Amino acid sequence: MKKTVYEKLTSLVLLLALALFSFPVQAQKIKWNKVKILVYTKNGKGYVHDNIANSVEAIQALGKQHGFAVDVSEDPSKFTDENLEQYDALVFSNTNNDVFDTDAQRVALMRYIQAGGNFVGLHSACGTERSWRWFKNMLGGTFFWHEPGQSFSVNILDSKNPSLSHLPQKWNREKDEFYFLKEMSVNLNVLAVNDHTTIQKPAGKALDTFGTVFPSVWWHEYDGGRAFYTSIGHEKEDYLKEDLRKHILGGIEWAIGSQKPRNYGKAYAKSPTDDIRTN
Repeated sequence: MKKTVYEKLTSLVLLLALALFSFPVQAQKIKWNKVKILVYTKNGKGYVHDNIANSVEAIQALGKQHGFAVDVSEDPSKFTDENLEQYDALVFSNTNNDVFDTDAQRVALMRYIQAGGNFVGLHSACGTERSWRWFKNMLGGTFFWHEPGQSFSVNILDSKNPSLSHLPQKWNREKDEFYFLKEMSVNLNVLAVNDHTTIQKPAGKALDTFGTVFPSVWWHEYDGGRAFYTSIGHEKEDYLKEDLRKHILGGIEWAIGSQKPRNYGKAYAKSPTDDIRTN
């Protein structure tokens, strides 16, 4: 039985579609030699992690290994439109509490993100600027509490993401801090979760918001930019290890994405309260 012209065309379209979908989608490769990042390490009043120096050393080593430029600062005066425009990503490495001196510096961060900038938060970065709603929304939540440092496993949900592709399905943390966050965004792309079935449960603390797990690694698009966050990385010795370094490198890669220049024509913030979720 001969096929009609319509049937032949339909078959051809299906064959073409199958051919297209048979090729795996390749992640866009970063041109690392054109990348420049700022590692920000400011801490306000309160607890300061002893892992900051090692985290900086780790990121600088990654820069040398892969050919990207790394600036390091704990000076909030660096937060101006003119200075931030040069960076492909801002890495807040174990920042904590209030890390800006003026609202103008906060607005500069907002405008950088609105211009298409990218953010990476490491571990206690979730405890940064806890009373500033825009920052909490941008990171994806804010620190609530953590159990005493102990062992637990991280369940990988997206093994194709460059921050996790080198890891086993269960990433066993010999010792780390299991973070619980609050005021979490509803549109997060969760990449990994911590399994809390084995950790100590402090009295009066609810653990079952997400069943037996809690999100630990995620990314999302927010207010014109991209943000990646990982709660992993409390122990200073871990920043000397290959698994955490590759985790951080992949997070930076994913946050930067397609490597576009900043477009400050899209930046609109004039006040720290200029939040897209309230306008």
